[in-house]
Amino acid sequence: MSKRTEIPLPAAAIEPVEAAHNGPVVRVRMTGQQRKLQLIGIGRALFAARGLDGTTIEEIAATAGVSKPVIYEHFGSKEGLYRQVVETEFRILLDSITEALSTDAKPRVLVERAALALLGYIEDRTDGFRILMRDAPPSQPEGAFSTLLSHVTARVEHLLSDEFARRGFSAADGAMYAQMLVGMVAMTGQWWLDSRQPDKRAVAAHLVNLAWNGLTGLQKEPELRSEG
Repeated sequence: MSKRTEIPLPAAAIEPVEAAHNGPVVRVRMTGQQRKLQLIGIGRALFAARGLDGTTIEEIAATAGVSKPVIYEHFGSKEGLYRQVVETEFRILLDSITEALSTDAKPRVLVERAALALLGYIEDRTDGFRILMRDAPPSQPEGAFSTLLSHVTARVEHLLSDEFARRGFSAADGAMYAQMLVGMVAMTGQWWLDSRQPDKRAVAAHLVNLAWNGLTGLQKEPELRSEG
């Protein structure tokens, strides 16, 4: 029987230790909140690598160095821990994109910033993005990523409707174009999850190049207009 792949864990998921004076290294007892955050970090790494069904409560407990009742105390079940991981990642990504779309800037720059927010999240929290894309928790049967995209699309629709009205186009078409634009960015993000080439700023520049200029007006060397 082959060994299971060892999952690298984030530093926050490892229980802190202290070296006693002239004595052995001793474990520092975690507070309830620290333990909860530790379990969320461990759960995120394991769920991203193996999925909900492929991860056992025994494996989570062993990795954290706790008994199974500790996990039940904090989350009620393995599914409860999974739900907490998904909700945490969902909120982090949604807040990041919402902030990018809420600044005072022209629509093109806002789309640049939103694309960078998504790509930055994928770069910094790869495990979280894999979980959001793959499995749906009981609280979101339609899928966490689909739910998030619906929130983002509503915001983009508002921006495009205003821009369309300003240009004399049908504001009602903003809803359709918002679906197209968000879908394009989301699919590109899923591709970049494993590709990682070119870097996120180059990917964002090409995304906006296509969205703003269309195939007939593509620039050969697109550049972002936003800073950062």
